[in-house]
Amino acid sequence: MKAILFDCDGTIADSCGTICTVMRRAFLAEGLPEPDDAATRAIIGLSLETAMARLHPDGGLEHHVRLAGAYREAFQAMRREAEHRETLFPGMRDLVDRLATREDALLGMVTGKSRRGVTAICETHGLTRHFLAVRTADDCPSKPHPAMVEECCAELGVAVSDALVVGDSIYDIEMARAAGAHALGVAWGTHEAGPLVAAGAFAVAGDVSELEALIADWIGAEVPAAAAVGG
Repeated sequence: MKAILFDCDGTIADSCGTICTVMRRAFLAEGLPEPDDAATRAIIGLSLETAMARLHPDGGLEHHVRLAGAYREAFQAMRREAEHRETLFPGMRDLVDRLATREDALLGMVTGKSRRGVTAICETHGLTRHFLAVRTADDCPSKPHPAMVEECCAELGVAVSDALVVGDSIYDIEMARAAGAHALGVAWGTHEAGPLVAAGAFAVAGDVSELEALIADWIGAEVPAAAAVGG
């Protein structure tokens, strides 16, 4: 049995624009200059307090915690706006549906989103039943710490060496390598193919059809255990 562990933002959910908007609102609420979108996109995937430390390195821990709180408040306010709806990348819903029917793989989610955010997007798009193990920023240390992968694999009863992390950021790839899992990148999120491969992805899918083919090949292949960082 294999485990396929998906990141959410930038991999399944097309939420980068929303995240950039909310981040600008959070910084303005704290009286700080708005971060540019490129800087915000670069931290997508990290837990909020860790992300705030990257975006506002001159602030201390207390300020980073306040910024994270301002972000959460701004995101909740945006969710209440009638026109707001987090969308999925085209084809991802169908892919997850198909993968969930396989008898040789179990699905999980490893994400820097909050537990509330994951619940909202999964319920909106009917994905809740597919992800049998979910770890969020509320449950584990920020990526690239390996805890999300390790805990999902333990819950699913799958060896970490039989797990595949699918993500759009170098933090996803580094997390997989730190755990000793395999890593597969996608090219439609926050980081380009070059950095994902350099971080340890064995391949980067250019579209959802290619992603499905790469996952199928990985499930069917006799792959060696992935090397952990420093291994």
